[in-house]
This record gives sequence, C-alpha cells and structure tokens, in this order.
Amino acid sequence: MVRKGRKNLEMKRVIALLMENQPGALSRVVGLFSQRGYNIETLVVAPTSDPTLSRLTMSTEGDEKVVEQITKQLDKLIDVVLVTNLSDSEFVERELMLIKFDKDSFPKEAFEEKNIVSKSDEIVNVQVVGTSMELDNLVSEVQNNKPIEIVRSGPLGISSDTNILSIEN
Repeated sequence: MVRKGRKNLEMKRVIALLMENQPGALSRVVGLFSQRGYNIETLVVAPTSDPTLSRLTMSTEGDEKVVEQITKQLDKLIDVVLVTNLSDSEFVERELMLIKFDKDSFPKEAFEEKNIVSKSDEIVNVQVVGTSMELDNLVSEVQNNKPIEIVRSGPLGISSDTNILSIEN
C-alpha cells in the first residue's frame, strides 16, 4: 500500500534519518524529543550497508509546523547525517506484528497457514506484515479471541519517489 503524505493537523508523521553508529547517538535523538515535550510513538533503528551509519525510522503525532521544527532540530544534531519527513510525499509503510494465542482460542479464520510461525500443544504464534492501520484493524478483529501477547515492530518507511536517504548520490 502506498500512502500519500498527510497534511491534516495532529496526524501521524513518519520521520527517517541516517545517524552515526556511535554510542550515545540514539540517546541524543530521543533526548531532543523529550526536551521539547514531543512523544515518539514508535522507533526502529537498524544498521545500513555502511557500518558507520544506522537508519532510524520513527513516528510521532503533530501538525506540519511541529514536525518541521523537529526535523530542523534533528538536522542540527552532530550525530545526524540526513533527515527526511516521509510524510511529506508518497511512501510505503510496513510493520511486523507477532501475536500469541492459546491454541483453544486461536482464530483460524483470521490467518493463513503461512502466518503461523510456531505452534505447540498449548500455543500458536502468528506473524503478520502490513501497514499500521491494517495491523490496528487486525488487533481489533481478534480481540475477542483474547490474544496472550502482541508484539509490534513499529513502522518502517521508504519513499515511493526518486528521493533516497543516502549519503551516496
């Protein structure tokens, strides 16, 4: 699913950045949000093909002015190499969710066999990948089956146009 950037007030915004893969870099990024009273809803950090850099993808709520302020402040941090607000243009978003069910309450009709990643005499674990909205809807759908545990990665995002988040252009 390709999402268009959101222009409405107080919408979920997805920000991606490249930062130095150094001790304390993540702490400084998170500290910037904390100092300004902004909440980070999700945060995913992973290595890149360059071992000196990590890619951080986060989501937050805010209007355009708040997110513009956040991105400008992030860009000033010494550990941050590049920042982009993915919500400014079309982008693809995906999130991973793992759900654990008691075998007796597992809703077979809600999942395909390929979603089952493990099962025992007592437990069934499933894996689902989709947009945050799709996963929110699935959680609502299976709530009556009383999942034992739900774990979500938070969204990853990549632009759907020629813009790239890279130091090599």
